[in-house]
Amino acid sequence: MTGFTATADAGLQLAAVLSDTVASMHEPLLVAIMPHGVPVAMPLADAFGLPLAGASLEREGDPRVTQWPDVMGREVIVVDDGVETGTAALLVGAALREAGASRLALAVPVCPRQAEAGLQSIYDAIVAIQRPLARRDLRWHYVDFDSIDEAEAQRQLDAR
Repeated sequence: MTGFTATADAGLQLAAVLSDTVASMHEPLLVAIMPHGVPVAMPLADAFGLPLAGASLEREGDPRVTQWPDVMGREVIVVDDGVETGTAALLVGAALREAGASRLALAVPVCPRQAEAGLQSIYDAIVAIQRPLARRDLRWHYVDFDSIDEAEAQRQLDAR
């Protein structure tokens, strides 16, 4: 079973279920986990007229967040192409919380229930379209998992 034709389609579908969360927040900032969260977040930014920034991770060895926007006192919606283990969402959420975000929501097309439980300690809300019981490779949920690299994701953000 696939649920999304591509990452931009996932963003469009996510916009339909994210409206209540956006409405409950004061001027939220969208933060896409780089690189694959960017094409998911762009339709959300367009749909809701929200600012969009990126957060980068060093994924080799000891994973850690290396870049994020100023979020002091801001309400933030973190966006990615989905959750497998939850590591990226957990690291970014923790970094943004430590940087002063006042409220955090996670918006993803796919979030396995076993990973969601661990993410609830960081995020005030988790919005997902699909919540499978077990973790699967994210590609399984997409007809075309149109992956991009960090440079292309940054180019797309800079072009906004």
